[in-house]
Amino acid sequence: MKRLEQVLGFGGILSEESIKYAVTYFQKIDLKSLEHFHKAYKIASKVGFVEEGILRMYNVDENGKEITKYFIRENQFTVDLESYYTQSPGKDAIQAVIPSTLYVVSKTDLDILAEEVPNMYIFIKSITEAQLLNKIKDNDFLNFGDARTKYLEFIKRYPNLAKYVPQQYIASYLKITPQSLSRIRTSLD
Repeated sequence: MKRLEQVLGFGGILSEESIKYAVTYFQKIDLKSLEHFHKAYKIASKVGFVEEGILRMYNVDENGKEITKYFIRENQFTVDLESYYTQSPGKDAIQAVIPSTLYVVSKTDLDILAEEVPNMYIFIKSITEAQLLNKIKDNDFLNFGDARTKYLEFIKRYPNLAKYVPQQYIASYLKITPQSLSRIRTSLD
């Protein structure tokens, strides 16, 4: 809960008493590896904050292959934004890669907080914008270079992800085959 309070303090937008009040709306949940926080084709009705662990957002292509879009790390919020804001089923799923602890707030409660807590709406918009910018920055390196270059950049940027995330998810994220990733890893050893 301490990390959540620190992140809610981001930018000094919320007062200390507002933060203390807001955290009372969050529920702690533990996810096992491969357990879903949000399933595809469901309406996103809650926002999660990753206290510990790693999650991934993915969807399934027309051939039934899972495509990892990005990873959600500790101290980050997660939600299928399009589904959340349109209140329609989304194509993306959010799944724990390793055992993870989240603090979760429902859309209903977040809407209440946005009305009751001064500056909460501004905070939500600021966090949403920061998350979107992070996703763009996180994924910019995927458009340049060959598979080896992408993997080297990935391990440089995200050493913990490279250590804990299964190879097939990293390969999917890098848009290469698991076999290519295996060859690259072997050549680096």
